[in-house]
Amino acid sequence: MSAQELEFGLDTFLPVTVDAAGQAISGDQVIRNAVEEAVLAEAVGIDSFNIGEHYRTEFMDSAGHVILAAIAGRTERIRLGTSVTVLSTQDPVRLYTNFATLDAVSGGRAQLIVGRGSLTESFPLFGLDLADYEELFEEKLDLLVRLLRDQPVTWSGKFRSPLTEQFVSPPIPEGHVPTWVGVGGSPQSVIRAARFGLPLMLAIIAGRPQRFAPYVDLYTRALEQLGRPRLPVGLHSLGFVAETDEEAIDIQWPFYKEQFEWAARERGWRPPTYEQFLAEVDHGSMYVGSPETVADKIAATVHALGATRFDLKYSAGALRHELMLKSIEFYGREVIPRVRQLLTEKVGVKVGA
Repeated sequence: MSAQELEFGLDTFLPVTVDAAGQAISGDQVIRNAVEEAVLAEAVGIDSFNIGEHYRTEFMDSAGHVILAAIAGRTERIRLGTSVTVLSTQDPVRLYTNFATLDAVSGGRAQLIVGRGSLTESFPLFGLDLADYEELFEEKLDLLVRLLRDQPVTWSGKFRSPLTEQFVSPPIPEGHVPTWVGVGGSPQSVIRAARFGLPLMLAIIAGRPQRFAPYVDLYTRALEQLGRPRLPVGLHSLGFVAETDEEAIDIQWPFYKEQFEWAARERGWRPPTYEQFLAEVDHGSMYVGSPETVADKIAATVHALGATRFDLKYSAGALRHELMLKSIEFYGREVIPRVRQLLTEKVGVKVGA
């Protein structure tokens, strides 16, 4: 794939953001703002807009397919998908119908990333047992792939009723609704993606990106051993773009600190420090800085890992809507063209020092 064919996306969990006075805005306004952000993303040349799935008071992304359908009505080109769909707690039949319908109304622009999710609130919400974490995902991925590839479907499993010669509407043309497997660092998940013949999306949110190179190698080897063709590898990481490095760091740090402090409390992590944040910006997986800085770092990471897609999670914390719009504009108008140029020229291929 040439540098011009790379896909550059935006990912969001629709965080509850704040207004100019620092007060949290309403959830319905968060959703409307996300639609505006996606419309701008298309206008500035970004390839895809992707929404996560959570069931928490700080995120408004529990029904991403509905928001994506609203975006479809106001756009013409941008691909519309999920940054993660927690397949373990979804019904694959319902997921298929939602995204096959989105594909129809958007003119063939729907896509999916399915994963197990790093947060588990959906398990008790939908009456599922965390003890079945691994089995649920394996079984539901099997059914979803069958629905996408080869109807009618005859299938049986442990966690839902069987299907016998079942057609599920609406039908989708061959190759539509491309579906990726999201992986956070499990070798078993990497091999599963290869086994099902699905592209691999690596969620790299901390540490040096190069540490994921063995997972890319494992995926490539697994595909070869299974007799499958080479498939795309994508990257999902956090970032924020401003006019200068200093401005980007000053704006992003307090919101990053707030978000990762509550994550630390919930998961037993150490609270984030400013020094750790700067280390992630300088050498790790935070793409924070001027358009030139962010582009150089993305180009180096994409080159090092052989990725064909890069998704920037542009909303790390409760950043104001206006700041996110500006970041999106920098990403589309300045970062992406520079990354393509750098990769074409084969320069800027080292991350960090």
